[in-house]
Amino acid sequence: MKKILLSVLVVCVSLLAAVAQSSLPAVDKSPMDISYYPANYPVLKVQDKTTEPLLARIVYSRPKKEGRTVFGGLVEYGQVWRLGANEATEIEFYKPVTIGGKKVAKGRYTLYAIVRENSWTFIINKETDTWGSFKYNAAKDVARAEAPVQKITDVVESLAMSFEKVNGKVNLTVAWENVKTSLPISL
Repeated sequence: MKKILLSVLVVCVSLLAAVAQSSLPAVDKSPMDISYYPANYPVLKVQDKTTEPLLARIVYSRPKKEGRTVFGGLVEYGQVWRLGANEATEIEFYKPVTIGGKKVAKGRYTLYAIVRENSWTFIINKETDTWGSFKYNAAKDVARAEAPVQKITDVVESLAMSFEKVNGKVNLTVAWENVKTSLPISL
């Protein structure tokens, strides 16, 4: 009798484990990533090595080029783009900043872009927790900034974003395919 009960128990546990594993979502084709300014802020904070306060964080999904033409193809010129894949990209400021000559209050925003061959328009929008740019509403824009495009020789396979300090300003640099541009953020 003990052997039968033990066998039934093993089968039940195995079935539960299989069901639990199958309920997990599949790995996303465009994984989510986070960049901070200052770079690696959470790690530096834990190690007590921060040298300046947290200014910004961006959360975005990283689509891949995968042999496709990105700009002017996958990402249409002149259209509002979520600046990544899946959920619209979100940027959070931990203190007030200035973008495109406009004051932007501390808080969380959605970051969109209108891509053109030689320049991009970055858009800071107060609507958050949205998918793609399907429900983009220009009436909720907080700031816009134009940025020139640089052609780069190395192909960037996955969309990449990072912050860097240049001449007292913090730039959000975006690179993908053979294009790089930067959104200036003034303190």
